[in-house]
Amino acid sequence: MLLVGVNRSPYTRRVAVTLAAYGVVFEQQALSGFGNRADVRAVNALGRIPALVLDDGEVLVDSAAIIDYLDETYGGDRPLTPPAGADRRAVLRVAALMMGACDKLLQAAYERNHRPPEKVHEEWIAHNERQVLGGLRFLDELASRLPDDGWIAGGERLSQADITTVVAYTFANAVRPQLKLAQKVPALAKFATRCEDMPIFRRAPSAGVDQLVGI
Repeated sequence: MLLVGVNRSPYTRRVAVTLAAYGVVFEQQALSGFGNRADVRAVNALGRIPALVLDDGEVLVDSAAIIDYLDETYGGDRPLTPPAGADRRAVLRVAALMMGACDKLLQAAYERNHRPPEKVHEEWIAHNERQVLGGLRFLDELASRLPDDGWIAGGERLSQADITTVVAYTFANAVRPQLKLAQKVPALAKFATRCEDMPIFRRAPSAGVDQLVGI
């Protein structure tokens, strides 16, 4: 199994952490959508990461679709995303909020980094970053009510809500340190620090996440 993408992409990294959580053996090809455009398009016609190439050659694209496959294939009766009911909705809500925050971070960054300086729309950047903070503050409130060994969506074990939350927080903190997230969302920062020390996160480090142009 081959994961295509760099871990400075939060979308790629949450797949890598999920693979590690399930104990799946895989190789990773560290390609970026900007720096390796032709190679990425050879795997995914959209030229986006991540992509997961299965052992039989089938290619899965989009982190949510890849994670759905991993839950179905490796999750057994206890997948990281619960199969139904309120528990499933709780996990999906958190994942949607955090992936949405990553989307908004990227929109702001692309506005800042890929437009001529005289055409940069600062209010659009500010609007996107307000949305990011809104999502992170919602998660901070959840984290503030957790016991020291608790999980974001409740329950007794790690779920996809936790993986996506930690990946998104670490990404946001790295690419936009000006937001001073450790001060604004301290409970979430503490939760993320705790999780980043877990083996499954250490196996998929976010090194280089600040090099946004290479996502």
